[in-house]
Amino acid sequence: MMTSNKPYIIRAFYEWILDNNVTPYIAIDATLPYVEVPEQYISEGKIILNLLPSAIHNLSLGNEWISFSTRFNGVSVDINAPIGSVIAIYARENGHGIEFPAEALTEDPFVKEEDVKSTKKEASPFSVVSNEDKAEPKKSSAKKSTSKKTSTKKPSLTIVE
Repeated sequence: MMTSNKPYIIRAFYEWILDNNVTPYIAIDATLPYVEVPEQYISEGKIILNLLPSAIHNLSLGNEWISFSTRFNGVSVDINAPIGSVIAIYARENGHGIEFPAEALTEDPFVKEEDVKSTKKEASPFSVVSNEDKAEPKKSSAKKSTSKKTSTKKPSLTIVE
């Protein structure tokens, strides 16, 4: 199965809009989980964000997330949104761009691998044996993890200097 082409299309339209000296805007469905935007600027479940390089810092148009820092009324805000929450990218001046259907994440992106129920049928029959220990190898005591993280906490960015 191939990965989604949506992040590639978003990046291509972003570059195309900038190359034509117009202002790139993205529309985000702010009702979806894990979208981190200032709530006071959400209108009808959506938020429009200016992606002009002079208006933002540290833009990351990744395959799974869009993130950057910007200012709202002089207050610095970190924006984080799953690619699936992007419903359009277009030029402010003429509206040229592309629309997308909103896609909620199907899995919690913050679940650690060890928190997910193991799909193995048995624990490994192998054990670690050191050269210094001449005793019989011990059987593995690995246990299956059956807990699953249910938190719906939104991502946050911590700046470490």
